[in-house]
Amino acid sequence: MNPSLNPAALPTFAQIQEAAARIAPYAVLTPVLRSAVLNALVGADLHFKCENLQRGGAFKFRGACNAVWSMDDGQAAGGVVTHSSGNHGNALALAAATRGIPAHVIVPDGAVRTKVEAIERAGAILHRCAPTQAAREAKADEVRLATGAELVHPFADTRVMAGQGTAVLELLQQTGGVDAIITPVGGGGLMAGSAIAAHGVAPHIAVHGAEPVGADDAARSLAAGRRVGPFVPDTICDGLRTLIGETNFDALRMHRVEVTTVSDAEVIAAMKLLWNELKLVVETSSATVLAAVLKRPERFAGQRVGLVLTGGNVDLDALPW
Repeated sequence: MNPSLNPAALPTFAQIQEAAARIAPYAVLTPVLRSAVLNALVGADLHFKCENLQRGGAFKFRGACNAVWSMDDGQAAGGVVTHSSGNHGNALALAAATRGIPAHVIVPDGAVRTKVEAIERAGAILHRCAPTQAAREAKADEVRLATGAELVHPFADTRVMAGQGTAVLELLQQTGGVDAIITPVGGGGLMAGSAIAAHGVAPHIAVHGAEPVGADDAARSLAAGRRVGPFVPDTICDGLRTLIGETNFDALRMHRVEVTTVSDAEVIAAMKLLWNELKLVVETSSATVLAAVLKRPERFAGQRVGLVLTGGNVDLDALPW
């Protein structure tokens, strides 16, 4: 592995630029959409980066692909392993297939059925575990030791964070620049990579996070000035039920990220608006960004705002309404 890609550290802006070049042959250059109706609702110029149209249906492919292609041949020989309730597992399996190596994915009990099926279709070897962070980490370590696979953590991996940051790098190139960006906050990999990418291009850009009230550990951690402990999530946003990583939280503090919390009802309303106005089906986790802007329009009034729509892997037989 490139020694500059230490899995325990935050990526640099240069590493995000390197990731963009590394994944270019495999990732989709997703479009940026706008809506006059949504702009009028909030009094801002909104630019939606459509990662729901990314390979595998989510931004996660960026980080997984960068991790897979950052490994040297010796590391790659044993394949890769991760734990995931959905999009990261799917992304890692797809990325591993581009290099012809196996992908082991630890899936917690109770994960969304359609996302688990997508992981299987992508060619992953599935392993089950209890639905706790401790169980996920323990099972991943067990599989790693048994197979020699390289661990690619969903958010606490420099290679993953660097890859995720390429979405905002593209957004800024496609729009010619914005005043603010906003992404969902779960484990914090996308948020960290996005903040570093944004401030690497233009230090003045305001960086915002959107988080469901039922999984608001990032907001509470920022308010407390320290990372809060484990919590029991209570939200329909299944992709954001993870405790923010330690390194990721450091990135939020360093880059002065402001987090807005939104209720599940606000998320559902935003999801419907995106469907109606942009004709996009996005996950509840993705809809948090529009929900946050709608909740605090005064915070974004008159600004050019980049919003990352993180995924579109929706179970149409189980819509939240």
